[in-house]
Parts: sequence; structure tokens; C-alpha cells
Amino acid sequence: MEVAFGNDSIPHRKITGRILLNVGVYGGSMAALYQTWYKNYPQTKLHSFNDWDEWKQMDKVGHVYSAYTMSRFGREIWRNSGLNNKQQIWIGGLTGVVYQTVIETLDGFSEAWGWSWGDFGANILGSGIYVSQALMGDEQLFLIKTSFHPTHYDDEVLNQRSKLLFGKSLPERFLKDYNGQTYWLSMNVKKLVPNSKVPVWLNVAVGYGADGMFGARSNIWKNADGSELNRSEIKRSRQWYLAPDVDFTKIKTRKKWVKAALFVANSLKFPAPALELNRGKLKMNWLYF
Repeated sequence: MEVAFGNDSIPHRKITGRILLNVGVYGGSMAALYQTWYKNYPQTKLHSFNDWDEWKQMDKVGHVYSAYTMSRFGREIWRNSGLNNKQQIWIGGLTGVVYQTVIETLDGFSEAWGWSWGDFGANILGSGIYVSQALMGDEQLFLIKTSFHPTHYDDEVLNQRSKLLFGKSLPERFLKDYNGQTYWLSMNVKKLVPNSKVPVWLNVAVGYGADGMFGARSNIWKNADGSELNRSEIKRSRQWYLAPDVDFTKIKTRKKWVKAALFVANSLKFPAPALELNRGKLKMNWLYF
């Protein structure tokens, strides 16, 4: 059986297979997200709130990354489906927006958060970055990546506060701990300087992170007994990074499973030395995650 789509006749089984794969990935990831993020918070009616000044905008950059990544994955699912490139790209871009919009709607029904127009705009931007580059040449000159390092403090009060805010398990901390996250714009050197003799897999990446955050807007919070704890002496700061990176998809291999693994790995920044700008001072990290 074939399905007419534009001027092409596409085997029905290809379309069905892609739809089922999308549903499986979406359902599994949403179930995992619910367990780590929403399960323990009370629900309320749909409402919105302005969270632009929270977390040094790390959450907004995270939305850009998530929408971009879901668009990239969404398009790849439809590759070799019989749809033409533009159709694949637009479906991928819409996948990123729809996926993130459903998450934003869940936020809107959560008493602890709400629908954020800032988050929604970041979702559109993330998918737009993927779609615009793909339409221009079906290649991502600028990749959006992430990296993460677990945070631990000598002060047990801060460790307990981090567990309360960001969770105890590594998956929870990876999703929630803004103090341990870094987001990167990774650019291919060979594409930027075509005549250079650098390896085709070599990228250079600019990163953004933040630290010292033990509350959304300030480091003042209330304990379980209602008493106030003021840790304003801990400075909340932004960090900027410059580091080499690897475009894993440029590594040649004939094995499909290796190609798939490299494609997934390309969502993560390769650990490498990094130059850090923090509070006006430069620092060299010999290995930064």
C-alpha cells in the first residue's frame, strides 16, 4: 500500500513505522520526565507566570537546547522515509516545538510553576535555529550542545538545599541543577575556514553557565520550620567558556549502529580544556565537563 504525499508515492509502512517510533520516543521520555519533574508537585488550573529573571536565564537556554535537539532527532527519524528533505526538516522542527509546548502546558498546570511565554519563545528559537540551518544546506554549521558536572559543596546546608531543589539522583541533577549545566554553541572550524588543514571533525565551542544559585531569584529561602535562611554572601554569577569540541557525525564509519551512537553523542559537548571568564577574571580549566 502507498500513500500519496505531494508528488510522491510513499510506502505506507515507512510512514507508520516513523509515527510509531515518534510515539514511542515521545511517550517514554514524557513518562521519565513526569517521574523526575512533576510527580511530587501539586496540580492546579492552567495559569501563566513571568520567570524571565530566574536562574540567570539558564532555564531559557535549556529550552533552546531541548527544542533544537528534539527538532534534530525528529528530522532524523524521518530521514529515508520517502518524504523530501524540506518535508523532513519541517516535521522535525514541528516535533521540537510540539514536544516542548506539551511540557510547557504541564508547567502551566503545576502549582509550583506556570505557563511561561519566555520558555515558549525559547522553544520557537531552538527549533528555528535547527530548521533555518537545515533549509539553507541540510547541515548544521552551528550545533547546540550541553555538558554537565555534578555539584558538591563543603557546606552541608548547601548540599541539602541542592537536593531539595534539584533532586538526589544523577538524572534529576542533570535535568534540574542549573549550577552544574553548561550550554554550548559549537561551530565547525573547517566550515568557518574552508581552506584550513584542520580535521573535519574539529569544532570550537562557546559555552554559557551560571553558579552560586540556591533559589530562583536570590539565595534567601525558608526552611521547613518556616525560619528564613539568608545566604546572600554566596555570589550568583554567570560564566562564559571557550573550548575545542568534536563533531561526532564527521567521524567516518560504515556501521549503522555506530553512526546512530555518534549522532546521539553529538548532543553533548566533548570534555576538553576550557578557558573560563567569570566575574571579569580569566581561568583555565584543564578538563571541563
